[in-house]
Amino acid sequence: FCLENTDPRTRGRGIQLLSQVLLECHSLLQEKEALHLVLFYENRLQDHHLVIPSVLQGLRALSMCEVLAPGLAVSVLKAIFQEVHVQSLLQLDRHTVYSIITNFMGTREEELKGLGADFTFGFIQVMDGEKDPRNLLVAFQIVRDLIAKNYALGPFVEELFEVTSCYFPIDFTPPPNDPHGIQREDLILSLRAVLASTPQFAEFLLPLLIEKMDSDLQSAKLDALQTLTACCAIYGQKELQEFLPSLWSSLRREVFQTASEKVEAECLAALHALSACLSRSVLSSDAEDLLDSFLSSILQDCRHHLCEPDMKLVWPSAKLLQAAAGASLRSYHHLTHSVLPLLLEQYNKHSQSSQRRTILEMLLGFLELQQKWGHVEEDGSAVLSLRAPVCSVVFSALTDPSVQLQLVGIRALTVLGSLQGFLSPSDLELVVDHLIRLTLHEEDSQSSEAAMEAAGSLAPIYPQVFSGRMVPRLGEELQSGREREEERSLDLRSLRQRCLQALAAVSTHASIVRETVPVLLQHLRKVQKGSEAGSAQEVISVCQSLHRVALQCQQDAEGCWYFHQAVVPCLLAMAVQAAMQESTQPLLGKALLEEDVLAAMVPVISAATTHLSPELAAQSVAHVVPLFLDGEVSFLPQNSFPCSFQPFAEGECLEAQRRLVALLMAFVCSLPRDVAIPQQERLLRELLALSCSCNCPFTATTAAKCFAGLLNKHPAGQQLDEILQLAVNRMEPGLAEGPRREQALTLLLWVTKALVLRYHPLSSQLTDKLLGLLGDVELGPAAADGFSLLMAESPDVLHKGCHADVRIMFRQRFFTDNVPKLVQGFHGAGPDVKANYLKGLSHVLNHLPKPVLVTELPTLLSLLLEALSCSDRVVQLSTLSCLQPLLLEAPQIMSLHVDTLVTKFLSLTSSPAMAVRIAALRCAHALTSLPTIVLLPYKARVIRALAKPLDDKKRLVRKEAVAARGEW
Repeated sequence: FCLENTDPRTRGRGIQLLSQVLLECHSLLQEKEALHLVLFYENRLQDHHLVIPSVLQGLRALSMCEVLAPGLAVSVLKAIFQEVHVQSLLQLDRHTVYSIITNFMGTREEELKGLGADFTFGFIQVMDGEKDPRNLLVAFQIVRDLIAKNYALGPFVEELFEVTSCYFPIDFTPPPNDPHGIQREDLILSLRAVLASTPQFAEFLLPLLIEKMDSDLQSAKLDALQTLTACCAIYGQKELQEFLPSLWSSLRREVFQTASEKVEAECLAALHALSACLSRSVLSSDAEDLLDSFLSSILQDCRHHLCEPDMKLVWPSAKLLQAAAGASLRSYHHLTHSVLPLLLEQYNKHSQSSQRRTILEMLLGFLELQQKWGHVEEDGSAVLSLRAPVCSVVFSALTDPSVQLQLVGIRALTVLGSLQGFLSPSDLELVVDHLIRLTLHEEDSQSSEAAMEAAGSLAPIYPQVFSGRMVPRLGEELQSGREREEERSLDLRSLRQRCLQALAAVSTHASIVRETVPVLLQHLRKVQKGSEAGSAQEVISVCQSLHRVALQCQQDAEGCWYFHQAVVPCLLAMAVQAAMQESTQPLLGKALLEEDVLAAMVPVISAATTHLSPELAAQSVAHVVPLFLDGEVSFLPQNSFPCSFQPFAEGECLEAQRRLVALLMAFVCSLPRDVAIPQQERLLRELLALSCSCNCPFTATTAAKCFAGLLNKHPAGQQLDEILQLAVNRMEPGLAEGPRREQALTLLLWVTKALVLRYHPLSSQLTDKLLGLLGDVELGPAAADGFSLLMAESPDVLHKGCHADVRIMFRQRFFTDNVPKLVQGFHGAGPDVKANYLKGLSHVLNHLPKPVLVTELPTLLSLLLEALSCSDRVVQLSTLSCLQPLLLEAPQIMSLHVDTLVTKFLSLTSSPAMAVRIAALRCAHALTSLPTIVLLPYKARVIRALAKPLDDKKRLVRKEAVAARGEW
């Protein structure tokens, strides 16, 4: 009844219903039914304009139907092209037409290609005048498919180009709160893919790009340059030939004149792409080689700038030359044959260090390009033919008094060394000698450090030269430095320090590690036997070097095992020796037992253990654990000790031995999770006892950390439950009363952290115990600081690097479970302990991912503002560092409290604590990211108040004050 009704609205509703049904069930149609419906719908395209949208929906359903007879797709599209004026339809209906075309192109490609260029012409008519970004994205994709799938464009290439290029460059700003999420960048990339999809567009596109490159609008310049770069990937010499002079002229002008780094970078990328395109093209025997003429014009326009005495356009010229030279080996050879001799000549002509540095940096740019092509070829390489003068210039830079010139020389030296076959054996020896001199004897630390880095880069390429020449020299310097008079002179100490750093830096190859590790360990033994002041600092320096070597060995399984076998037993033996001497002769070997020294040994042993394979780790653990539990010293080198090693036994004289639990912790807490630890239950009980009963805070804390590290990896089950129950039974009385409450708290914190990380059910019970301690007058402040320990990354145990069981989002979970309890506790607490709750809260918030914090901000902001009034410096500092990023990330919420924030921040800029003053000034600075209309009423007051810290006695405070006040 509806379909035959004379009222077009009623007919439209009937067709709409039919179309909606077809959209649900098009897959169930049979071929005859589909044919019948197609003919009906094609006929309806001639109906009243109110009916057309519903007809198009029905055709969209039929375009997805798999049983359409051959020829129907062409028939439907012809009908649409003839009967429908697409651009007069609403956006949604135009989108439906594009969808029908897309569907048929996906399933009926051969049929549509049978239409020839008529299909392309029909689509051009459909798209012409489209303005909606949602439809444009689909239309651009159709054009790309037309070209990519080789549909016939016939005589309509220019029309297809015109109908798409009229949108170039894209000028679209999405409306606020746009639900479709289409960005300007989406349209730019989609259109660029069309314009750069075929060389057939070149004759129309390149003049357009040149015109836009010369425009005053930066966004148009950038778009044109990026599109040119994209086109070069598919163009050949034929397409570019006519336009090369104009393109070069525009690129050169932009690089010489632009103030924008973005435009300069895109110009250089486009020049690189042009040179690469010309390098790729295959020439017929009679064709002109455009690459040669193009590079010659670049040389002609840039070369003379390299020789100008004021060196004004030197850098732009060098950048242009390097962009072109980096495109291919052929362009590199062509340009460097002219440019390198010129640069060498200019270097020798100028005597000022600053000018020489500029020239050497340009030379370095060309040498770095040579790295791209790998081996230096004998024939045609300008670099190889100039080996002697290049080396001479680089070596002269290394001996120049100017540190900046030296630094460029060191970078150039690294590049020359990386060019295979460039340096002769005698040059190599000279390189190593220069590096040793700069490393050890150059006054400026920058040059010394850069030389060490260079040695580390070159050592894997020339391991024999470095292990045969550099390592022995460093060893001798280290030795002679110890044997000379004036042992306590600072110069000798800094020389030894540099030797140690250099030995570590150069240990970047397995064969060199086997040379450097014995030298470092030998030096460590000598320091241990000596007794001068400062030997502790020297031991720490050796440990820092060993740690660096350990990290460099980690990726090489063989090197890692060698380091572990050589270093770990040696460190343990020396520490055990020192601990026993302490028990029998208290004055000897003292340095190795200092807390700082043991703390420096921990990362060495840890780094040497984390990357071991489970089989090798099992071999090692079978020696180390019995050493600590049973005093089994047979695997240690030089193991004739004066008494037995019993770190877990009781007795005052064994205090020194107990400290070595730090080294046990470094080892067992770094083992892979699947390595079984012998006598683990006994070890856990001994560590638990030691952490609760030891008088030395360092030992007790270390034992607690070791205990926690093992608990975290312990498989779930009855054994774990028993040991946890034992720990709780030990902690509770210790926390209640007695002289060791702080030790019991330390143990509670580390055990809680171990369980929080792995989501163990007992963790909530222990956290509640910790929350209860915030109300304790004596332990409250330490318990509050403990929340930082729970949330922060721990450097030595309980982190992913040492294979700990760390669940993702444990911080978010901890926040959700415990912050409401902290807030509740704060409101119910007495005035003398309120600060503890604020401190605990600020520690938790400080370590929370910022996006999570922003969502919770409205409920917590009043508490954070209250925390700023707290007299505890730690609370103030923690809260300020929490608020600063929130001002940047949640300006709308923070704006509601601007009055309070301004008052609090300004009052804290005169805090007695420098760190608080700096943090408050940073927050005052961050306030300027709030909407201007919110800030204007406070402007005068803030500027007046920030005048005072401009006069602060601390430079760092003044620096922050200048930045903040300037912004206001």
